[in-house]
Amino acid sequence: MKNYRNLNVWKSGHALTLEVYRQTKAFPKDELFGVTSQMRRAASSIPANLAEGCGREGDAELKRFVTIALGSACELDYFVLLAGDLGYLSTEAQTNLAGNTLLLRRQLGAFVKKLRG
Repeated sequence: MKNYRNLNVWKSGHALTLEVYRQTKAFPKDELFGVTSQMRRAASSIPANLAEGCGREGDAELKRFVTIALGSACELDYFVLLAGDLGYLSTEAQTNLAGNTLLLRRQLGAFVKKLRG
């Protein structure tokens, strides 16, 4: 069992989740169960899956949860694009979130490769 809080990729995912929560606070109230909820769920799923994978037995199980986290990062990438296109995010906020999501996707991909051995 690994301590997920020691993983740089988890720290990046947690920081991105906090930023998504900050940015989505200003979204329209009628999107509370739409884009707001979807973005928050996709973002929080990333560090949550890393934490769960670290609590499992062996690298094969961890790799499976890292792969799930990677899928959530791809989902978040789309919702950032959608929120920007809908005018819910400023250009700067969209650029920052998209850039941080891409960096996290790269970190997750590298982590999966490392776990393959």
